[in-house]
Amino acid sequence: MPLYQIKQQKTFQIKPDSFKNEKELQNLFEANLEELLGVRYVASEFTTGDRQRGRIDTLGVDQDGTPVIVEYKKTGKENVINQGLFYLDWLVDHKGDFTLAAQGKLGKDIEIDWSAPRLILVAESFSEYDKYAVNRIGANIQLWTYRKYGNEYLFLESIFATTNQKISKKDKPEIKEEDNQEDVEEVLYTLEYHLDEKSKEVKNAF
Repeated sequence: MPLYQIKQQKTFQIKPDSFKNEKELQNLFEANLEELLGVRYVASEFTTGDRQRGRIDTLGVDQDGTPVIVEYKKTGKENVINQGLFYLDWLVDHKGDFTLAAQGKLGKDIEIDWSAPRLILVAESFSEYDKYAVNRIGANIQLWTYRKYGNEYLFLESIFATTNQKISKKDKPEIKEEDNQEDVEEVLYTLEYHLDEKSKEVKNAF
């Protein structure tokens, strides 16, 4: 997608640029995590211990108190999905480690909701196979693509987000037993869901 700057009724194209390395990308996101992804920063390069060796790029908590893992890849050719799922599985098995880290950074009053931990994957691009894979997995996963323009502009787009998350009990209306209604899983329909089948012209207009 070309980007133009307007100066005195003249347009100047800003050429796409790239980060020097993955760490530069990570540092930018961590310094602006809440602004870019709506996630409060907890920790960087969080070690998973000696038995399941690894380092989670970024740990955070979103506005609903949900634990969040963010993994970055400078390009779309690296297999970030499997790595992210490994860390997500580790997180569910080590709730105490995450809770202590979150309390140390955000205060002991932080409330954490473990009903659907999130995995956010950030890369320059993802393939159609990647989107199909995360859709089939069914975990709470989001795919974000970015494009850097010069040293001043960053384009960020959410290209996939799980849509079939269960609504929490506190948000469900109370159903009396005498209503004799079957339990039905409620679905949240996101913006991406509604735009998915639309034409390119409609998406551009939106």
